[in-house]
Amino acid sequence: MIAPRFIPLVLRQVLRARTRSLLTIAGVTVAMFLFAAVQAIQAGVEAATKVQVDDTTLVVYRKDRYCPYSSLMPQSYEQQIRRLPGVEAVVPIKIVVSNCRTSLDVVTFRGVPRDEFLRGFAPEFEIVAGSLTDWERRSDAALLGETLATRRGLKVGDRFEAAGITAYVAGVIRSDEPQDQNVAYVHLDFLQFASGSRSGGIVTQFNVRVSDPSQLDTVATAIDGEFAAAQEPTSTSAEKAFVARAANDVIEIVGFMRWLSWGCLAAVLALVGNAIVLSVQDRVSTHAVFQTLGFRDHQIARLIIAEGLVLSGAGALVGCTAAIVFLANSGLALSVESHSIPVHATPMIFVWGVLIAAVVGVLAGLVPAWQAARREIVACFRAV
Repeated sequence: MIAPRFIPLVLRQVLRARTRSLLTIAGVTVAMFLFAAVQAIQAGVEAATKVQVDDTTLVVYRKDRYCPYSSLMPQSYEQQIRRLPGVEAVVPIKIVVSNCRTSLDVVTFRGVPRDEFLRGFAPEFEIVAGSLTDWERRSDAALLGETLATRRGLKVGDRFEAAGITAYVAGVIRSDEPQDQNVAYVHLDFLQFASGSRSGGIVTQFNVRVSDPSQLDTVATAIDGEFAAAQEPTSTSAEKAFVARAANDVIEIVGFMRWLSWGCLAAVLALVGNAIVLSVQDRVSTHAVFQTLGFRDHQIARLIIAEGLVLSGAGALVGCTAAIVFLANSGLALSVESHSIPVHATPMIFVWGVLIAAVVGVLAGLVPAWQAARREIVACFRAV
């Protein structure tokens, strides 16, 4: 677009009005920080709710119940579910949350039978601190998702309290599954009695793994039919569809936030465009001198466009970097009704943010560049 030998000239033009350039870059930084944050939240929503063709997990919940506090079913349902055709494994789970409403700081306890946990859950994640042996040995032990441990500042050997439950941190786990990143796995029998509710034999949900992904709907219908006349009827759905239904309000809010991201890009366009217009007006005589020295019209236009690229690119680099670093280290996650929607601050968001800001910066400089390139030398000197 522009020869490397002209880059120092472009930078000098940007630095001629330092205050204006710094204010423009600061505005772009804020806008791109918000843009990257919105994109990270949207990526988290997609990861938590997008159903894959190879998903084999169903969630059996109490019918017409939403918050875990109200979903109460006999643990004995496990044996009846196991006998149904197409069912490969059944895991009863007790869930206790510190807050059932939508929040950024929720602790979700998941009580799972020891053997089922070791067989079905443990192979799916990596233990980054502590050990599985400590979790097996202690009845009050908890394995924390990495996001939860980071947000609460917890490490192996600590004791923490939430939702009236005190647990010992036996390890920290890392997982690609969104629901494992913001959870504390404990023993089922410990959780059934730890909160003082004495809910032995009562669970919140059953996770059912089917042998064939194509049978998800068939098995779900069979499970609900099995307990249709029971005192605690069930509602069964695919795991990610279940999360999407529970977090429907959050998903709608995040969808609306897309307009915020477009507004951020519009702000970048306005900020950079305004800065370039003012810069061109201030340098009318300079452009006349450039033309006298032999600069062609297209070269002057490229210098102005490059100036817009520098302003938007500098702001995007700072804003996107700050957003990615902050979100990656904050451990933030949206939680609703025990379901976690993580904030995915990935390097690709940084790359796309910088590229989009660069394109917007170029667009912002097109009109001023076209006007400056069309202005004749005599008109430039008369305008001084």
